[in-house]
Amino acid sequence: MCELYSKQDTLALRRKHIAPSCKVFFAADPIKIVRAQGQYMFDEKGEQYLDCINNVAHVGHCHPEVVKAAQKQMELLNTNSRFLHDNIVEYAKRLSATLPDRLSVCYFTNSGSEANDLALRLARQFRGHRDVITLDHAYHGHLSSLIEISPYKFQKGKDVKKEFVHVAPAPDTYRGKYREDHTDPASAYADEVKKIIDEAHNSGRKIAAFIAESMQSCGGQIIPPAGYFQKVAEYVHGAGGVFIADEVQVGFGRVGTHFWSFQMFGEDFVPDIVTMGKPMGNGHPVACVVTTKEIAEAFSSSGMEYFNTYGGNPVSSAVGLAILDVIENEDLQGNATRVGNYLTKLLNKQKAKHTLIGDIRGIGLFIGIDLVKDHQERTPATAEAQHIIYKMKEKRVLLSADGPYRNVLKIKPPMCFTEEDAQFMVDQLDEILTGLSTDL
Repeated sequence: MCELYSKQDTLALRRKHIAPSCKVFFAADPIKIVRAQGQYMFDEKGEQYLDCINNVAHVGHCHPEVVKAAQKQMELLNTNSRFLHDNIVEYAKRLSATLPDRLSVCYFTNSGSEANDLALRLARQFRGHRDVITLDHAYHGHLSSLIEISPYKFQKGKDVKKEFVHVAPAPDTYRGKYREDHTDPASAYADEVKKIIDEAHNSGRKIAAFIAESMQSCGGQIIPPAGYFQKVAEYVHGAGGVFIADEVQVGFGRVGTHFWSFQMFGEDFVPDIVTMGKPMGNGHPVACVVTTKEIAEAFSSSGMEYFNTYGGNPVSSAVGLAILDVIENEDLQGNATRVGNYLTKLLNKQKAKHTLIGDIRGIGLFIGIDLVKDHQERTPATAEAQHIIYKMKEKRVLLSADGPYRNVLKIKPPMCFTEEDAQFMVDQLDEILTGLSTDL
């Protein structure tokens, strides 16, 4: 492949023309990626990197069936959704078939941020309420409306929490308010939401929605305790609000056991609105909001038409359909379970070996490694996490660190990740942790 610029020239041009707030991975020594295939990425020198960071390339980078579907449709037609076209209705039908029956109405957008912004509009129109309950450390997108409900963002900036935003404790049983030794953490965390609702009502405010990722990603790979979402939904519905499940990071079979992460928590829990994005297009900008007929009809009753120029266009829909086919034909959901279980087993062996590892949590190919300085206090090992991700990069394995203390190593690779990849990744991690222990 012919490059336009050397790595240094590319970096210089980026610094000149791209806003400084648009960060790159490994800022001290960024990688210039020129191509990718499957779970591997390649730099300008042809060096191969194992991608453990990229839940966007869901079925693998540059999957030939996805590329073929996009190219084929692009040669025929790409226009907005005001014209009748089979792709958008077929895609909506296929998506709806993966969800509980009551979730049957789709609005197509181009990003998870757009989807979550629209979900808020739907929720507020439904009952005419305005207030939103969100979880601490949550991130739901980059639009102004979403920064307002994302403590992960607004707590770091100069913005103050808006009066219509209420922050509930994240249901983290490792380092949260109620931990694994609590007799009923699900009820305890849900009661925190109930307390917020009661206080809001006493102040004359009305709850429009509770929004949560089915498993927090930026918050540190947090899996809520069983029963939490059911209890929260009961309280929110009692207040006249709706439950929004943000599946942008964790949907489309990543957890292995289910197609959507919220389904892990039982058939008796069904959100009112589900948002999806990132892996939906395998790198192509595709996202969606799926909701009930009642909520969609209430939105229509406002008299304001909803139109999205590119949402659900023929090419995007063709790409989305191809991805659903690949997930099914290559059993990537099953692969997430098999490889995820194997990887978790390997990581738990590392936990027993290295005191820096405080917790291994996750399911399928969505796993977090919580690094701590000491097990009793669970003091976050932030500097060590940053050291490790740079050392892993040197060993051609790409990881990132996140969570409120930036001490959780995030593993969310393309779904074609293999047991051999898992073994290679853990071997490199073991070597680094061993060296780090020696240094310390």
